[in-house]
Amino acid sequence: MVSLCHTCLVINVPSSMSDLRELFQFLHDKNPQARRIALENLLPHTLKDAPHRTIFFDGLQSHSGLQKPKESTVIRDLKILCRDNLAVAHDAFRALVNLSDSPMIHPHLIEPPFFTFLVSYIVHPQATLGDLAAMLLSNLTTSSGSCTALLALQIPVLETPSSASPFYPTQSRAGSCAPPVPYPTGTEVNVRALPLLVDAFVQGANIDLSIPLDECLRKSELHFLASVFANLSMSHPGRIFFFTPQPLDPLKLEVAGQVEYPLAKLVVFTEHEDTIRRGGVSSLIKNCSFYTQGHQAILTPDSQTVLVPPSSLPAPGIDALQHILLPLAGPEEFDLDAQEQLPDALQFLPPTKQREPDAVLRLTHIETLLLLCTTLWGRDYLRTHGVYEIVRALHEQESNDAVSEHVERLVNLLKRGEGPETAQDPQVEEVEEDDADLRIEEI
Repeated sequence: MVSLCHTCLVINVPSSMSDLRELFQFLHDKNPQARRIALENLLPHTLKDAPHRTIFFDGLQSHSGLQKPKESTVIRDLKILCRDNLAVAHDAFRALVNLSDSPMIHPHLIEPPFFTFLVSYIVHPQATLGDLAAMLLSNLTTSSGSCTALLALQIPVLETPSSASPFYPTQSRAGSCAPPVPYPTGTEVNVRALPLLVDAFVQGANIDLSIPLDECLRKSELHFLASVFANLSMSHPGRIFFFTPQPLDPLKLEVAGQVEYPLAKLVVFTEHEDTIRRGGVSSLIKNCSFYTQGHQAILTPDSQTVLVPPSSLPAPGIDALQHILLPLAGPEEFDLDAQEQLPDALQFLPPTKQREPDAVLRLTHIETLLLLCTTLWGRDYLRTHGVYEIVRALHEQESNDAVSEHVERLVNLLKRGEGPETAQDPQVEEVEEDDADLRIEEI
């Protein structure tokens, strides 16, 4: 039972669906305490196995022809509460993270006003709840419609050259993310959101957790953006973004001067201490390897420029091989000839070097190498850069059957001679494998 007595809110623990529905009215109450307590009591019921969870989906309707999807009042209120004060916004984000495991809710969360706020909030360095927002975006990008919306999304920003952050995303304003003081002047420009998310993700890896949060230039680590990038790379348009050169300054509306492949900024995290970050990046590299025209860029050192169609602009190589092999490498020593073939980062590793402890991620890296073997150029490059030595040593220590089987397939491809049918590359853009040696699914 729920009741209001002047400014005092009294809520007994809800015992039925009708009691829970009574709480909905307080989510948009003018009293901030009422909103907070109502949301606190509703939050446990947003979990996947909660018996009364269906009440949050009552009234939702998906797209039907040309009609706009119908949104329920409770979902609308939760979206608004994400902009509330810190305590309320925290629970609102958590509720939407829990509920967004259902695709039914996705169309209502990618509507432009909220979706623009969500992404703007994530890229703002002072967003205290950026990690929860990134988790929500990660769940949303499991659906193709959300990925399409994110690939096309532009957000309005104001340049702030005199502050620690070079720009202010104007739609990020919330109770947990105050605007800068003084407020920047100038004209808003719409900037593509994805390059800003890539830069925010890179900056999040450099947070020093020993420093008080209010002293950090960025307040969220944003590890779950790795899952966002992996989800995007499941589609051809998503892969093309990671192979399309971008200006080093993401605020530049025209591509001119120095450029870089977005994938090149991300491959360095395959050995990051956070499993979500390194796992998402590992899956991203693997999914991008399905695009065979990008193989040369993936493997080429950054001292050389490479062109990846359909772009007509070359950019420095991504140099990903060292970041694919390092998680597979142990402390083994190789003879001098083998050492010289290895990428510099893998030569003379210390005796304390440990392999990736997660068998799923080890398998992901082996599958990436298998995909890179689908082009003759890729096979030749792997043969001359010590890949066999690394995976042979891995195989001797490997205890996971799936990883061992894939290593054997990889060795077979690297060691067998090239016949007339394999001495040139097929004209394909995406790998669609039927060969039992290379049967790989996207993660």
